[in-house]
Amino acid sequence: MRIYIAGAAGMLGDAFIRRFGAGHELLCTDIDTGEGIQYCDFRDHSEYLRQVMDFKPDFLFHLGAHTDLEYCEQNPDDTYLTNALSVESAVQISNSMNIPLLYISTAGIFDGHKDVYDDWDTPNPMCAYARAKYMGERYVVENMRKYFVCRAGWMMGGGLRKDKKFIKKIVSQLLEGRKELNIVTDKLGTPTYTHDFAGNVDALIRTGHYGVYNMACDGTTSRFDVAKELVRLLGLENEVTINPVGSDFFKKEYYAPRPDSERLLNRKLALRKLNTMRDWRICLKEYVDEHYLKLFSKSAHV
Repeated sequence: MRIYIAGAAGMLGDAFIRRFGAGHELLCTDIDTGEGIQYCDFRDHSEYLRQVMDFKPDFLFHLGAHTDLEYCEQNPDDTYLTNALSVESAVQISNSMNIPLLYISTAGIFDGHKDVYDDWDTPNPMCAYARAKYMGERYVVENMRKYFVCRAGWMMGGGLRKDKKFIKKIVSQLLEGRKELNIVTDKLGTPTYTHDFAGNVDALIRTGHYGVYNMACDGTTSRFDVAKELVRLLGLENEVTINPVGSDFFKKEYYAPRPDSERLLNRKLALRKLNTMRDWRICLKEYVDEHYLKLFSKSAHV
């Protein structure tokens, strides 16, 4: 299969390239180029269209987005251009070529008033980032026949070079020698390992069961519990103190509205016996073992 991957330079793109690169012919693009990644700004509709049509893929994967909530809150026009209008372009391109589209959505589209959200709960986005992502999701659903919308939870993967999310932020503090961490206890969610996500997408798109799917790791948790498990896996539980705090502790730094709960239940995948996502603790250990454990060897922090 020929697959065009737009927005391939990030942490999720890294997992998709590793998953699909061996068995398929890929064209990977991004505004950040690198080994195996060509330049394309998918916000430029004409250039996006030209590249995809020249490649003649069997499938279009639209992965890229702004994911920094504070940036999105400060820059709503760029956010809608990148996270919503580019998706409209992807839909129009896919429809014109009669090929299916994969779009990545997020647990952040919910308002957090429930404890857990399944695939059929009604989104109610709270911030510019979430609203733009949900508008992208809606445009796909309302204008396409062959599509997969896969909603991720708290993403982890990519290592120090590509990870821009929670795990990388905690690891960076520990590498700086921090012996005390302040972690919120009032934000609940479901970690999502990029490699499990890419693997489940691979299994799903083979079925032709088009639609919207929650796709997060098994097991619901909190930011605080994730940080505790990360510190334990790094062997630092006797050296690092984790202080429980409320979200107000970080209100100056993280001021974009966030739902109290982003916990996803993969109900539709489970009903179709297609859920291959593992428990988040297993995935976190695998991630830490591959990318971070060696950085915290005894010799590294004596």
